[in-house]
Amino acid sequence: MTPPDASDSRWSDLDRPPLNATALRRALLRPDALWTSLDVVTATGSTNSDLAAKADGLGEGAVLVAEEQTAGRGRLDRRWSAPARSGLFFSVLLKPGASVPVERWGWLPLLTGVAVATGLARAAGVDTALKWPNDLLVTIPKDSDEPRPGEAPTGEERKAGGILAERAGADGVVVGIGLNVTLRADELPVPGAGSLALAGAVSTDRDTLLRAVLRSLEQWYGSWRAASGDPAASGLQEAYAAACATLGRTVRAELPGGQSVEGEAVAVDGDGRLVLATSEGVQRPVAAGDIVHLRPAAP
Repeated sequence: MTPPDASDSRWSDLDRPPLNATALRRALLRPDALWTSLDVVTATGSTNSDLAAKADGLGEGAVLVAEEQTAGRGRLDRRWSAPARSGLFFSVLLKPGASVPVERWGWLPLLTGVAVATGLARAAGVDTALKWPNDLLVTIPKDSDEPRPGEAPTGEERKAGGILAERAGADGVVVGIGLNVTLRADELPVPGAGSLALAGAVSTDRDTLLRAVLRSLEQWYGSWRAASGDPAASGLQEAYAAACATLGRTVRAELPGGQSVEGEAVAVDGDGRLVLATSEGVQRPVAAGDIVHLRPAAP
């Protein structure tokens, strides 16, 4: 029998218990639900890669969760990893179908951001802001690395997670979510990283958080698809703008090909692009790129 304190044991860190796959399936897999399957694996390289490889043989609503990702990927194929069971690392398979024009599928990562922020507000009591296009931000109090649960955060904005959407198979999109939940101050990979625990979450129970996020994603995705992917009619465009920490700030957009443009982020348009008002008085839509927040939004 494996000793409970073995480094590779699912119970090696009692502050980070394993997910309860049986309870998650019972709560989320219903005949009328979006979610059709849910698997939890101990470790994998990338849940996005694993789910994408099987996309043509799976129905919509497959969920793959990893207790640990050893080769997690972000935008521009950036790599990252985190301690086992310290966060939520999962991917979902969506197939919007012919009812949603392909040109509107680009809203899926933004939709997922709104859904994650909504779910976490309910289950963790943490305000999660969105940095265009795919970062999840929390506020870490400056006077304490480990605030009391429920403490109102007034401090530094940090990245606690990210979203990556990729075409998969003939008609699918795999959306991956990585979220730092119990990552401690001495485990942060970079100075700009954060976690729900460091932001004073009232709950860091990963089963509860995963259920809340997936239910929120199901609700937002259903509304968006019912509106044929129209971001205005579904309320998605308005909700994203309300949660977006990039709007109202002076930013630098680092574009593909090494170019960059600076300006005030004034809107997210109907195509999900970030609109910058430059110093030359030109409004420039940005479809892809890394965004650097240069100054905070006006109060």
